[in-house]
Amino acid sequence: MLEVTALEAGYDDALILRGVTLHAEADEIVAVIGPNGAGKSTLLKAVYGLVTHKGGTVSFDGTNVTGMRADRLTRRGLNFVPQTDNVFASLTVADNVQMGSLGLPKGERKDAVAHVHALLPILGERSRQRAGTLSGGQRKLVAIARALVTRPKLLLLDEPSAGLSPQAMDLVFDQLVEINELGIGIVMVEQNARRALALAARGYVLDGGRNAIDGPGAELLNDPKVAELYLGGAGTTASSSTSTNTPSGMNPAT
Repeated sequence: MLEVTALEAGYDDALILRGVTLHAEADEIVAVIGPNGAGKSTLLKAVYGLVTHKGGTVSFDGTNVTGMRADRLTRRGLNFVPQTDNVFASLTVADNVQMGSLGLPKGERKDAVAHVHALLPILGERSRQRAGTLSGGQRKLVAIARALVTRPKLLLLDEPSAGLSPQAMDLVFDQLVEINELGIGIVMVEQNARRALALAARGYVLDGGRNAIDGPGAELLNDPKVAELYLGGAGTTASSSTSTNTPSGMNPAT
């Protein structure tokens, strides 16, 4: 579905991504974690055509889309939800969601919006409420809903839990699982690395704009090296305290 190969990208003369590779299928959640400044958000923006490519390729659904404009990527089934400035606070929930449908043919917009409200009924209950008055978790769901209206095959999510309370975080992650179960792929950059890896089929650790480690989410979560360097200490399972080697299936970057 999504293939990122040796991607180099950055801003003006600053090279942020230095040969990053990533793969995601339509039926899985992929987590991208790493320290601040690792290039995680830049990776999503580069895939979505918002950052200048300096090398490498991006393929989506079998087509080379390297450098393609964001609006064209959206029409192909790839959409991006940024970490901030992702809702129109002065507009109602309904208006925010409808904004996402404007790129669809007029005859399809009503059904697309109704479908999203069925997926996220909590938004339907608050359809006339201004988005700026919602809780953090609800605002995040509005942003995701606006992307879902475009009928994506894959979503790129930048820090979906940023700034949320534990309860709101639970709400958002539970909805992401349900969205993924519908066959919509998710690639998410996430500050809560433990929670992200627990959900993810696979995870990628970026460090210094490069791949550091990748592998199944559960194995990354339980690997002592990943726990020590990127998860803030020892892992939470017995395997984390007894193994000092990289588990089988994990691939240190070359």
